[in-house]
Amino acid sequence: MAVKMLLLQNFPVFVFNNLSESQRTQFNVINKPINQSKISFDIINSGRHRYQQIHNSSKSDDYSFQELRCGEEMGKNSSRKMERLVGGFNPKIPVEEAFTPPSSWYTDPDFYGFELNRVFYTGWQAVGYTEQIAESCDYFTGRLGNVEYIVSRDEEGMLHAFHNVCRHHASLLVAGTGKTSCFSCPYHGWTYGLDGALLKATKITGIKNFKANEMGLVPLRVAIWGPFVLINFGAVPNDNPDSEGVGNEWLGDAAEQLSANGVDTSLKYVCRRTYTLDCNWKVFCDNYLDGGYHVPYAHKGLASGLQLDSYSTEVRQLNKIIPCNL
Repeated sequence: MAVKMLLLQNFPVFVFNNLSESQRTQFNVINKPINQSKISFDIINSGRHRYQQIHNSSKSDDYSFQELRCGEEMGKNSSRKMERLVGGFNPKIPVEEAFTPPSSWYTDPDFYGFELNRVFYTGWQAVGYTEQIAESCDYFTGRLGNVEYIVSRDEEGMLHAFHNVCRHHASLLVAGTGKTSCFSCPYHGWTYGLDGALLKATKITGIKNFKANEMGLVPLRVAIWGPFVLINFGAVPNDNPDSEGVGNEWLGDAAEQLSANGVDTSLKYVCRRTYTLDCNWKVFCDNYLDGGYHVPYAHKGLASGLQLDSYSTEVRQLNKIIPCNL
């Protein structure tokens, strides 16, 4: 079975030739939860296939394999299923007639992928705080869904964000936070500036049509609002987006209310505490948005200091306010 590697859509894809019909499948190689990174190999025999971003990590060679159906049909079936699930939701139903969403909204892997694209990869997401990139050459990294990212401030003080993926073989470039003059791939030594430009590519002498200025890190749209660093994973990157416009896009009319109360100027970073929740993210949101319904039973100490009869939650979407009083 012949094997060759292609650099397609800025990421390497391994192509296996001469496969039978039953062999046309996709394997996801998922790193065990040391760093939660992911490698994807598309195994292809015809034009009916899909490519996806590849993440790799040199942190561990301990992999588990899961075989999945691949191709056009799989994508169509998943899309139709998501349309049926979401189509069954009526946001205008009176609260007295409402009931909880089906369990599939919390357990179906396809639904999780669907909401990553519709919720987390669309619009602005808070990924850090300004003190992490207060000075030139500061950087921090993170992950949202399957997207690894870097936020950095270059030598001139300009703010940047990129996919944390080497353009050569898709290795993660860097982890954590710190100060550096460049990002060097731990796999093959390709080196990038803090502005994302490719500075060094090792052993490429003789490679035809190689254009270093087209092989910089893939940029993401980044902005600052108050003390928050924001990334928009679905928008075309541009220079220095307007803070007021970003605030309105991110928070709607709540941005004005928060600014009036000093949230955009008075907050200072104190510390970070991380909690691993063994649940779907929506369960955690549901817990907060129940308007204090659980507080008298789960948090008796807190309940004694609250006036729960007047406690309410407002869900804000763009410039609309949806009251959620109990």
